[in-house]
Amino acid sequence: MTTAALPLFPAAVAGSDTARPRWERPALAGLLIATAALLLWNLDASGYANSFYSAAVQAGSESWKAFFFGSSDAGNSITVDKPPAALWPMMLSVRLFGLGSWQILVPQALMGVATTGVLYAAVRRQFGPGAALLSGAAFALTPVAALMFRFNNPDALLTLLLTVTVYCLLRALEGAHTRWLVWAGVAVGFAFLTKTLQAFVILPPLAVLYAVCAPTGLRRRLGQLLLAGGAMVVAGGWWVAVVELWPASSRPYIGGSQNNSFLELTLGYNGLGRINGNETGSVGGGAGGPGGAGGGGGGRWGESGIDRLFAGNIGGQISWLLPAALVLLVAGLVITWRARRATDSVDGMARAAFLAWGGSLLITAVVFSYMQGIFHEYYTVALAPFVAALVGMGTAVLWEERGSTPAAVTLSGTLALTAIWSYVLLGRATGYLPWLRWAVLVGGLLAAVALPFAGRAGRRMLRATAGLGVAAALAGPFAYCMTTVSTGHTGSIVTAGPAVAGGRGGPGGMAGGPGGFGEMRPGGQNGAPGGRDSAGTRPGGGQQFGGALPPGVLPPGQGQGQGQAGLPGADGRGAEGSGGFPGGMAGGPGGAGGLLNGARVGAEAKAALTADADAYTWAAAAIGSQNAASYQLASGVPVMPIGGFNGSDPSPTLEQFKEYVRDGKIHWFIGQAGTTAGGGEDGGRRGGGGPGGPGGGTSTEIENWVKATFKESAVGGATFYDLTTPTA
Repeated sequence: MTTAALPLFPAAVAGSDTARPRWERPALAGLLIATAALLLWNLDASGYANSFYSAAVQAGSESWKAFFFGSSDAGNSITVDKPPAALWPMMLSVRLFGLGSWQILVPQALMGVATTGVLYAAVRRQFGPGAALLSGAAFALTPVAALMFRFNNPDALLTLLLTVTVYCLLRALEGAHTRWLVWAGVAVGFAFLTKTLQAFVILPPLAVLYAVCAPTGLRRRLGQLLLAGGAMVVAGGWWVAVVELWPASSRPYIGGSQNNSFLELTLGYNGLGRINGNETGSVGGGAGGPGGAGGGGGGRWGESGIDRLFAGNIGGQISWLLPAALVLLVAGLVITWRARRATDSVDGMARAAFLAWGGSLLITAVVFSYMQGIFHEYYTVALAPFVAALVGMGTAVLWEERGSTPAAVTLSGTLALTAIWSYVLLGRATGYLPWLRWAVLVGGLLAAVALPFAGRAGRRMLRATAGLGVAAALAGPFAYCMTTVSTGHTGSIVTAGPAVAGGRGGPGGMAGGPGGFGEMRPGGQNGAPGGRDSAGTRPGGGQQFGGALPPGVLPPGQGQGQGQAGLPGADGRGAEGSGGFPGGMAGGPGGAGGLLNGARVGAEAKAALTADADAYTWAAAAIGSQNAASYQLASGVPVMPIGGFNGSDPSPTLEQFKEYVRDGKIHWFIGQAGTTAGGGEDGGRRGGGGPGGPGGGTSTEIENWVKATFKESAVGGATFYDLTTPTA
């Protein structure tokens, strides 16, 4: 590759506005507006989305202490199982504009627009506006990105910060700029405060790249890396230090930990436990945990292996352009490898960009493919900016070199590979737009065959052929995106696109088998608007169930209303649109019911909770975070989630709970109505503290004491115990 071959490089590196083509600014504006429209359209269809995090957002909007710690309730009994950075933008939005679906989810959508913009800026500097536009479009049309930037899990902010990290590193490499490298460290630090150790996955290739390629002396390079590391520690460690030094008696319990320690949570369940599957209390961590498969690993979270990201339901989330990205990474490195080691040249910076984005993609893909712990399809959103950048960059390099036979053949072959893979992915969803898969295949192959010869027929034919190729490559993910944004998504495990049989990567992707799973709709997308699932094929939406539903809980698709109808106080039906069985999965012995969604809250239960609520620290207590979140969001008053996620965290102890009751701090205890409750970002990651599944151990002791001590009554189809009125 030469400067003459890529005339946009010098202007792009210099950042000269005079070198910008006249069409660039309107095109960029169109890309960002289209991305915003995609992410904001029908946004309230998901109601409160993941009620576990929505309840924490509500709590933080009412209590600054809950805001700081990321508490699940305004009474500050327990935190969520992640640090709170991802919650802070949503909490501020709700503080400013009130509680509602839009107020919670709009910050997430804006993060998606921001990620598109940062990606565009990063690619443009070395490869020009055409490559940047292609990268931005490829990212915006990644199905899992269209899902997660409309959802309230931490992955949206994490993806934005990872993209910012790579951008800052590339800016630092241009001239060994300490300031930009420090900013990269700050971005990683805040990414740690978003989803702990996942933020560090891309650090090894980026640090090695800077240490080897930065255009300055070795001593200065190492010193700069130390400064960036210090910035990372400060940006990510200040909150950890405050939490660890804060007296445990006056702060909420650290949710997800077994000894009330954020460090234990970070290094265990949120750290090495994800890699080796040894997650304390996990319901299906890996080969060594319950449900483990042995050998291949993965257990309930799908078999691990090199094909994991391409298999089943996961393939439709992220892998549309993944084969192309891998081919283009190799092609880009081959073309740019003639450059000098240093990055003080155009070709050197191009090669560094391939190494930065490609290294980040490869190491993240390897970790996701082989991790033995909990893994869900939507985790793959972290790969989206890396794939999109490589597609734009690699296409630009091969396009400029298309006069050579190897480059032309590689470009055509990559397009043909993408068309064939899209055909395969579209065929995994039975009955899903059968005409489209054939159109993609035929159009992509025609463009691939014609591309090497189109230039001879003139510029117009060349552009038409290229346009056909791009359309064929993006048509499949575009269709998945439109299916995704037209459907509400609730609960803890969600997936983009239509229903796909045989999915791997989590309970949402399984079908049948022991344990009462029954036939399950991937992703736990229950109660979609209009009473249909995301594929539009099954009345009622949501999942099918193998066991009888408990009292007060409606069948899938007949639960809480989605969107505005599901907001607190609207039609008296309570909280977020997570219709159906708590957990969104089959009930019955051995099943995983209660691990994904909360329960419907009726008007009678809401009235009981709000009556004299100001006299109590918690209007009620319920086992499991999702269960408690449903009542909290419906009533707007604090509800203590006993045991955190699914009732297995030792918080509070029986003695602590008795003390709260003696002091008159809790009004009601809400019984489980024959189900288990809980969940969280990981959809019931914890298997319960003892025999009987979730709710065993401490939470079971509390429940047994309440049943033996206080009078029960039926309130709106649920079982309530008045903790101010002992049976004696």
